Amino acid sequence: MGPAVVTPYALTVDAGIRDLLDADHLLHRMADELALPEDVFGCTHLVRGDRPRVVASLHLPSRPLPDTLRQRLAGYGSVSPEPEPEPRPGPGLPDAVGRAVLYPGARALTGTMTVAELIAASAIVRVTVLGTSAPPDPRTRVVTRDHVRPQWQRGELVLAATPALGGTLVPFEAPDPTPCCADH
Repeated sequence: MGPAVVTPYALTVDAGIRDLLDADHLLHRMADELALPEDVFGCTHLVRGDRPRVVASLHLPSRPLPDTLRQRLAGYGSVSPEPEPEPRPGPGLPDAVGRAVLYPGARALTGTMTVAELIAASAIVRVTVLGTSAPPDPRTRVVTRDHVRPQWQRGELVLAATPALGGTLVPFEAPDPTPCCADH
């Protein structure tokens, strides 16, 4: 599929969410209910400060989001205005390192696939393995757990992975993380 073109055309939706998984659900719900195009990028961003929360951003690689979509997004929370074109992140995006939930090819990243297949099928440009500076062999199998959340790094969508059983990799982010201090 090739590298994604990062866009300055973005809207941020602040629904007052405090949990990443809830933000993921919001993005998926918006994608389904609003019939968002397949080339939309939907990311989560951590906002710190007086009111810590997770906000969602939506952007398209080469064009502004339709005005009608911007109006319909207001039903999900406060919506930041879309900026005039300028270098990323710019107004409308809270930061340059959003965690991608919706992106071209995301729905195809299920089951087990090679690093090369994962990159070819999606907007992910590369895979990194925690604890090593060397890139993984393109033939290395990735067990996606149907939960692949790459992150923007220097304008590229990059998936962080960890070694797993049998010489495979798994995405660093688990689909069902155990909350901190869950047994206390």
